[in-house]
Amino acid sequence: MKASELAAQVQEALDIDGSEFASRVDEEVEALREEIADGTFDNPQAIVGLECEFYAVNAETDALMRVPRRLLEYIGFEKELGLHNAELSTQPQPLSPYGLRAQEAEVQAKLDAAQQEVAREGMSLVSDGMWTVPPIGETASQYLTDSIEEGGIRMATNMSAAVRYHAMANTAYGAELRLEAPHVSLAADTVMPESLITSIQPHYQVSHAHDLPEKFRYALRIAGPLLAMSVNSPFFPPDLYNASPDDILTECWMENRVPVFESVLNPADSEKVTFPKDIDDIDQALARVADDETVVPALLDSWGRFDDEFVHFRQKHGSFWRWVRPVFDGPTREAANARIEFRPLPAQPTAHDTVSLLAVFAGLLESLPRREHPIYDQDWATARENFYAAVRDGLDAELRWITADGLETTDTEELYAELFELARDGLELRGLDAEEANRYIQPLRERVDRRVTPARWKHEQVAEAVGRGEPFPQAVWGMQAEYIDNQSETLIEGSFVDWLP
Repeated sequence: MKASELAAQVQEALDIDGSEFASRVDEEVEALREEIADGTFDNPQAIVGLECEFYAVNAETDALMRVPRRLLEYIGFEKELGLHNAELSTQPQPLSPYGLRAQEAEVQAKLDAAQQEVAREGMSLVSDGMWTVPPIGETASQYLTDSIEEGGIRMATNMSAAVRYHAMANTAYGAELRLEAPHVSLAADTVMPESLITSIQPHYQVSHAHDLPEKFRYALRIAGPLLAMSVNSPFFPPDLYNASPDDILTECWMENRVPVFESVLNPADSEKVTFPKDIDDIDQALARVADDETVVPALLDSWGRFDDEFVHFRQKHGSFWRWVRPVFDGPTREAANARIEFRPLPAQPTAHDTVSLLAVFAGLLESLPRREHPIYDQDWATARENFYAAVRDGLDAELRWITADGLETTDTEELYAELFELARDGLELRGLDAEEANRYIQPLRERVDRRVTPARWKHEQVAEAVGRGEPFPQAVWGMQAEYIDNQSETLIEGSFVDWLP
């Protein structure tokens, strides 16, 4: 698409009457509320799904590469914010032994086929929390801030040609468009710095829509512990830093995806990307989305899907940026669902690690409500503190947990021993035997037992290289090369713990 054509489409989007859009959202919320009351969004059982994001690199140099759009369509992946991104989504499956196997097999099959195709272009897809090696001949700062102005519209040069992405920098919404993290500060004209980060998003469809608020509350209380053992983005591209290697190594956070997303997309005076509040009931869940500040309004037509009956509500939901969020959609009435999207987790080293996190997350949402676990009563502020402590320190964070006996503990071993037993219980409630449940739990348990997350592994690699006298940029890039080499042998079949001595 020509720049002038994209700019014209962005301008057209900016000219939409916001009040008309808001009116349509309100009407659709009423219709949605009636459908929920009629049981349309209930399912016979819990159902799970996944979104997995990747970035492309040069297969020889590990430098970031732009993925040709034709290639992206050919391999069946979806475009994301940056031209270097690719997203894989799985078909929802019942939470059962067969459903979880199907989730893993689908990720493996699609990823294996995609890797073979991109290899013909000299590329490889990487599953990682943040890229650190910019494209050949460019700095990370240049790649993230390059933009042009066409007809008064500012557009990022390296961003996918999606109207909503480019419109974000041109609306009255007022995103800061400034990346701020420990020893990193980067001003931009667009939201392109957000393309540094890649994630996985487990989805959990509740059996009954009205159970969503209860399970959502539990999801917030496990967010910190699950993030702490999955952190995977301690380092930025080296040219973005403004401090000494010693200061960077001492003060870096283990999960920098979170400050990237929050600092770039939040306005100065509000928190749209944030750890969400508890939800009391379904009406409040709908109101949270409907009342959220609109970024890019759109007046849309129906394309025949069932959820096109509330297409403007779905548009609103697209910028409902919370680390855990409720979703209501479905292409057909039979597939309509109310689900929880769990968004804090970075992309993981292997497919099995990814599905393990999905299984543990889903197992916990089965077990905790069934057992009426007292973590339900943990103060929301404590759950939020746990989340940001995990962002900063990973498994070294002091997380506060309430045990099944109702006692508070900050003992990491006690917390995770109970967490994994609850996950096992939830998976067994869904028909998995102990051996199969353990297959998903054990790789994560071993991370905790050995106190080594992907982020900690990266940090140790860089710290050792700097200690040997290597310049910091070479230390980061050497770590990244080792990460990609290890992943090439374990991505489809294997797990992160296979990397450990």
